[in-house]
Amino acid sequence: MLFNDLFRETCRTILVRGGDEPEYRPATGPDELARVRFAHGYYASALHEISHWCIAGEHRRTLHDYGYWYCPDGRTASQQLAFEQAEVKPQAIEWLFSVAAGSRFHISVDNLAGQGAADDSGFRQRVTDQAERYLARGLPQRAQAFLDTLTTFYGTGDSYTDAWRRDARRVAPCDPESGHSKEN
Repeated sequence: MLFNDLFRETCRTILVRGGDEPEYRPATGPDELARVRFAHGYYASALHEISHWCIAGEHRRTLHDYGYWYCPDGRTASQQLAFEQAEVKPQAIEWLFSVAAGSRFHISVDNLAGQGAADDSGFRQRVTDQAERYLARGLPQRAQAFLDTLTTFYGTGDSYTDAWRRDARRVAPCDPESGHSKEN
């Protein structure tokens, strides 16, 4: 509801509940709406797919699934490393959205049938660092608009910074010896 109210008219895009796999479908005509489909009605899936949409540029939003490759679960180590590199910004934004909505965020390496994370603690740290950069320098315009909508709707604006700090310690606790996160 929040996404659709905010972006249906301004960006001609709606969020819809889907089945097994999330998917982005661009509008096919001038009177059509683009659709961000999230999996199984899961709130975390919706926030994650919205995050991808928020960073996709104008051209990418004309392409099915933004024109990105996707290698399914069961990736090799090199495929997983490429996946983790591509997921830093969307997961950082998803995390910020989750804090605003008061929902629990989990880093996702999305490789349960494979060898797991290529670099779990490094990935956690890169996502954390990116989220910190967004907080310090600002989010992309659509992401900021949606974050503002979430904090207003859920009433988390006044407590957002403290909630973020607590969640950052939970998701990527700092290793006092190295100054980097350690695995949970």
